[in-house]
Amino acid sequence: MLGANVKKNVVVTISSDKGLCGGINSTSVKISKGLHKLNSGPEKETKYVILGEKAKAQLVRDSKKDIELIITELQKNPLNYTQVSVLADEILKNVEYDALRIVFNKFHSVVSFVPTVSTVLSPEIVEREAESGGKLGDLDSYEVEGGETKGEILQNLAEFQFSCYKILGFFFSFHLPACAISFPKFIIKAFSCFLQVMFNAVLENACSEQGARMSAMDSSSRNAGDMLDRLTLTYNRTRQASITTELIEIISGASALEG
Repeated sequence: MLGANVKKNVVVTISSDKGLCGGINSTSVKISKGLHKLNSGPEKETKYVILGEKAKAQLVRDSKKDIELIITELQKNPLNYTQVSVLADEILKNVEYDALRIVFNKFHSVVSFVPTVSTVLSPEIVEREAESGGKLGDLDSYEVEGGETKGEILQNLAEFQFSCYKILGFFFSFHLPACAISFPKFIIKAFSCFLQVMFNAVLENACSEQGARMSAMDSSSRNAGDMLDRLTLTYNRTRQASITTELIEIISGASALEG
């Protein structure tokens, strides 16, 4: 799916609204800039959709003209499926795209995260690639069995990707925005696919953020403790030297009077 020839790319950068969480946001911004550079060209257009204050602060400085939409205060309230569905609807209403490149940090453990890019193609691009045989990238080196064409395999992979992310929705209450009721079926399917990917990405990034913040604060606490120990040792040495100097002066004065 990544090999599809698209002209309108939208890089959705997910970051946090608050700092003190290490380099997690800088990593997302660096990857987003790399994707922007990779997908830019004379016949291509690449825009940013920014989620979170930290990515906004970094990208506005040198890429302001390429920013299509900025959404902040995502975690002002606890994240839930309905909130992300409104967020996804807001993005799709304001952005034209052939491919959405969602950049987020996938939670691996409390002390580590994996920068990840998920791609969601528009229904038109999926249909076009399926009809034309598509570009399957590394899959071209494998032998196709069962009489299926590349186009059929590409369509199956797109549906499989949608189904995998849709599993997440079974654990949460899900309501499509009211404006989606009158949409054609393929639009609702595209919205649902994007929503599943977004919901997964937002939760993964939120978990990574909390883990990175815990790790950063733990390191800060240890560094503060080490600095306090060094300062205490320096203070005690200075105090002891001062006391020793005063005692020497007193003893020397007493000896002089006796002499």
